[in-house]
Amino acid sequence: MHLIGTIVRFIVSALVLMFVGFLVPGFGVMNFWSALLAAVVIALLGWAIEALFGRRVSPYGRGIVGFISGAVVIYVAQLVVPGMRVTVLGALLASLVIGIIDLFVPTEMRGRQR
Repeated sequence: MHLIGTIVRFIVSALVLMFVGFLVPGFGVMNFWSALLAAVVIALLGWAIEALFGRRVSPYGRGIVGFISGAVVIYVAQLVVPGMRVTVLGALLASLVIGIIDLFVPTEMRGRQR
């Protein structure tokens, strides 16, 4: 992926996080820069989980395991990102909403086969 594509992907992710913060109680991101940092942190944590445990356990994996690991990643991200506040229920709901949004927003990850 090219640098511009990566930047656009993180900007879109930040906008999705801000939208989810608007919809989901218990999940909030203060401003765009916090959302952008949260998108980077969530991507890095997801990459780390995938590297440690494999694709089936990563937040990008489908199913209940991907859903739960996504909620854990979102919850842990608040410890690193200033201006991000998440409750356990908020992390679960945010993971669900982000998963639903991911169904409708095409990503390069889905087309790539390992």
